[in-house]
Amino acid sequence: MRSIYHPQQKHMRAPNTKRLDPKGSSGSYSAKLLADLIYLSARHETSAAFLRDLCGVIQKRARADMTAVVQGVKGQWRVLAASENWDSSRQLPVDQFSEVLDVESCRREGAWVAAPLEVPSESGHLLVQKGSQLTDDEFDALAGSIGVAWQAFRERAGAMKRVRQLEAILDMSAQWNQSRETDTLLIAIAEASTRLLNAERATIFLSNATGTELIGMPALGVDDGVLRIPVRTGVVGKVVETGEPARVDADISSEQEQIDRSVDQQLGFETRTILCVPLKNAKGKTIGAFELINRLEGNFTDQDEAALTELAAHAAIAIDTTQHVEHLETVCRTVATQAADHVQLIGESEGIQRLKKTIERVADTELAILITGENGTGKEVVAQLIHYLSPRRDEVLVAVNCAAIAENLLESELFGHEKGAFTDAHQAREGKFELANGGTLFLDEIGDMSLGGQAKLLRVLEEKIVVRVGGSVPIPTSARVLAATNQNLASLVSDKKFREDLFFRLNVVMIEIPPLRDRGDDVILLAEHFLNAFCSRARRNTPVISAQAKSRLLAHSWPGNVRELRNMMERLAYLTDGDQVEPEDLAFVNAPGKGDGVSSVATDQPLADATREFQLGFIQKNIDRCGGNMTEAAERMGLHRSNLYRKMKQLGMGETE
Repeated sequence: MRSIYHPQQKHMRAPNTKRLDPKGSSGSYSAKLLADLIYLSARHETSAAFLRDLCGVIQKRARADMTAVVQGVKGQWRVLAASENWDSSRQLPVDQFSEVLDVESCRREGAWVAAPLEVPSESGHLLVQKGSQLTDDEFDALAGSIGVAWQAFRERAGAMKRVRQLEAILDMSAQWNQSRETDTLLIAIAEASTRLLNAERATIFLSNATGTELIGMPALGVDDGVLRIPVRTGVVGKVVETGEPARVDADISSEQEQIDRSVDQQLGFETRTILCVPLKNAKGKTIGAFELINRLEGNFTDQDEAALTELAAHAAIAIDTTQHVEHLETVCRTVATQAADHVQLIGESEGIQRLKKTIERVADTELAILITGENGTGKEVVAQLIHYLSPRRDEVLVAVNCAAIAENLLESELFGHEKGAFTDAHQAREGKFELANGGTLFLDEIGDMSLGGQAKLLRVLEEKIVVRVGGSVPIPTSARVLAATNQNLASLVSDKKFREDLFFRLNVVMIEIPPLRDRGDDVILLAEHFLNAFCSRARRNTPVISAQAKSRLLAHSWPGNVRELRNMMERLAYLTDGDQVEPEDLAFVNAPGKGDGVSSVATDQPLADATREFQLGFIQKNIDRCGGNMTEAAERMGLHRSNLYRKMKQLGMGETE
């Protein structure tokens, strides 16, 4: 029995201490061999290169004809490394090799001599020479020495390789987890794995939605870069089905039969070696397979399999995360599209057409926009349209009514606060600027903001940084700000009620929404739109608006603008049950003080004078709305053109078109 040489390698033997060099002392020979082993170990990083040079050194020392290190795998022998003059065409004495493994000792057959590198020889590695000048004991001891040196080299090289692999895997994993597109991620994973494990190609296979196909990417040689194969096909199908790794070596005919050559024909490629491991998600379910094809040097090893298994674990997490992100982005886009579809600027009047064109031009910019208009004209609708037509449409739109927030809470609402910043601040909270980061912040009724709040808002708009109340950490914000008001900000600036610098900061582009009374037939379009929508909610047929009712709608001054019209149609949908809307169904609510010449008739005069004054204003207002077109104005008022002229003559009005 041979003695133990390495304390951590219980199956390794110590070199034979007998004289190895007939012409020198055992000490000098051992010292030279040790020096050679140390030199070769420091020079090389791979076992193949280490063994190749080692064979040359040993051949010279043993004065042999040829030297090689071989391994028996699955009943077949392969040459791992050999001296330069090795004749690969020469038939090897395989029976002798098998006997060496059985007896675990040196054996000769003719000019051939072989000995195991390790005892017991579980790995099947042998040192083989032809024409060796060493005795059996000397050759046996030499093989043992080389086996110990090679094992030490493999452990050191394996540890170094493992460190490099782990560093590479961690770096790649960090990059993969930042990916937001599965296709791009799969290509990155494949490219990284081929570099890391010295393979020619790599493909990640994932099951399709129905589980009937395996879809592989990237697939070189395929038009769209995607390879589709039936489930349970070839090595990949076996791995997906069993959840266990699989390898195919180049020199094992029984394993070569597992390769699906139809895929090779499809890709115009020849597969020699395969390493395939399962891809499993966080729940341990096999979702696909990770396949490497054609190792650049020899067959895939146990170390390669361990590295690819670990790489697959990180890849599966990255793929799962990226697919989840893609799903969320798809849902977000769907929600944004649905929301955008419900935001419509209905109307065909000249003012609305100009407004639509302006919105289309400014939506794709980052310009600050000030939206003005009377109450109820649809300022928030315009803000929503700008948001949904912009590149920020998939991000959040946050609306803030500045008039509805108390002055002492405005800063907290807009910029957020830290825990304990003030009474009742039991926990930290994000402000509206933080919530709208990357999206759009709509500040409605900006004219009602206090001067102190205006100063803080101006600072944020200029610096793009917010600081929470009670905090000191600057928080960047990229929210686009849209502001709206029903007041004349220029007048407020003159009255020192609004900061001039903030006014110019907000008023890069001003969008003015026309009042409903100036939008002509848009009144009818909007009325029918709202009526149809509310009747659908009320689960009833939409009634038809009669001609007389349309005339009443067109003649109304609409002090509440679109909001008033919407409310009226909602009342009609729920409180009437006829098939037609008649004038008596319309309940107008006029707001005082609009100064439109119709609803502001003085009450301290005789009825006849008040009636005449109302008719004058009513007729003139409709003529103005129609741009002087008397035929259209008559239709609006439910009159024939000749009757309108007759009435104007009675009132002393001119009869010009």
